[in-house]
Amino acid sequence: MSSPIIISVSHRGTTHPLSLLPHATLEYLQQRLEELTSVAPENQKLLFKGKQNVSSDAAITEAGLKDGTKVQLIGPTAEELGGLKATESEHQRKERILRERAQRAPVKVRSTGSSAADPRYTFHSIEPLPHLPNPSSARDLLTKLANDPAIRHVMNKHQFSVGVLTELAPHEQPHLLGLNVNAGQAIKLRLRTDRYDGFRTYKEVRRVLCHELTHNVWGDHDNNFKELNSTLNKEVAEFERAQAAGTHYLGSAGFDAPQSALEAEAQAYVLGGSRVLGGASTSSATDSPEERRRKVLEATMNRLRKEEQELEDRCGTSAPEQ
Repeated sequence: MSSPIIISVSHRGTTHPLSLLPHATLEYLQQRLEELTSVAPENQKLLFKGKQNVSSDAAITEAGLKDGTKVQLIGPTAEELGGLKATESEHQRKERILRERAQRAPVKVRSTGSSAADPRYTFHSIEPLPHLPNPSSARDLLTKLANDPAIRHVMNKHQFSVGVLTELAPHEQPHLLGLNVNAGQAIKLRLRTDRYDGFRTYKEVRRVLCHELTHNVWGDHDNNFKELNSTLNKEVAEFERAQAAGTHYLGSAGFDAPQSALEAEAQAYVLGGSRVLGGASTSSATDSPEERRRKVLEATMNRLRKEEQELEDRCGTSAPEQ
């Protein structure tokens, strides 16, 4: 008689040890997990070192599961899906009422926020690592990122959906700042300092998040990726500037029309007053206001290039093999 295989499946901070016979199928495993977590098999995503594209009637050993394997389960519960559908229905009802009001009495509205967010385009779950210090503080930071108005704006605009927003443990992957799993199935961010004595600054982590969100569309760090990533960062900066100014108008304030997404991103940061991005300036007292603006813009672009190169070097995401 074959000896059982012991695996551990983690789901939202809870670890479920399972004892399975080697010939047990993946379908059987999914049924067991549904009993434990209320996540239906069709909504389950299992992350482990092994073969991912295996039919449900294959044995667990054929998928690469063996004694001691650690598996991460991602997926919404039946209750959460019911709540999501109810939220979508309520959203549709409100949209209908607004349309009817606009048809009856059209008015000009001066708005400082984005249009109503689609509940599909969000982070569907937040999971700090429970074995690291201060998991409640990590959850607070992840929640702040997930609810950041500028991040929600770009996610809704570009129709980004992320299954799980979680963190990377510095001691496990010290070279990484971020990782996007399967184009949005999960995004993992480096929240903590190397010595675990605190957390990295919010804007540093948020910039990594924009980088990893770009991987929802593009796997490789090619020109397509760079253009979209710069666009996301520009839109975040512009959104915050517009909120502060109380308007959606985003002028160039003396700058020429940007020639690339990176230049547009740099302009947005300069106009938004993010001087820290510009670094040291070479302006002199004899420079005209236009020349000083040009130098600040150039310094900001150089700083953004360096930051983005570091993010690429410390990003664990790559395009899937063909």
